[in-house]
Amino acid sequence: MSYLTAGQSFPKTDVALLGGGTLTLGTPRDGHDWQLVVVYRGLHCPICKKYLKALKPLEEKFNEIGVDVVTVSADPQEKAQAFADETELSLAVGYDLSLAQMDTLGVYVSDPRSPKETDRPFAEPAVFVINGEGNVQILDISNAPFARPDLESLLDGVKFVRDNDYPVRGTHKD
Repeated sequence: MSYLTAGQSFPKTDVALLGGGTLTLGTPRDGHDWQLVVVYRGLHCPICKKYLKALKPLEEKFNEIGVDVVTVSADPQEKAQAFADETELSLAVGYDLSLAQMDTLGVYVSDPRSPKETDRPFAEPAVFVINGEGNVQILDISNAPFARPDLESLLDGVKFVRDNDYPVRGTHKD
């Protein structure tokens, strides 16, 4: 398993986009120069539904400060669509994240506990903020659904970073 580090170039990753086309993680869309990538577990995860519902009203605020907001999971198209429908999600939803792509992103991967949960290995939650140079400005990678960054705090932090040309933190090397 590879791990992304703060300040590292974010690996541009193409996934299928709900509604058609391709979503490139690490390439901001619609004139934005930064991107927030939220990796979620999938349709089977009630905590993911709650988290992304909380993100939905903040999308415009992220966009106002130049940050494109996208989500992605390993779910197949049908489950990604059901997730979007259940949560009334209007955010960009990428799907079919492969095991190789999960490894490249350095996310934790879990096997389903039963066929009722899901039918394939899936990514545990992660949040990546990619800056205008295409580098990882902020990252939070969890091995369980219970630990995720507070979205309002993340928005405030990204605003502060952008307004103050705040450097990437956590890059000390011996």
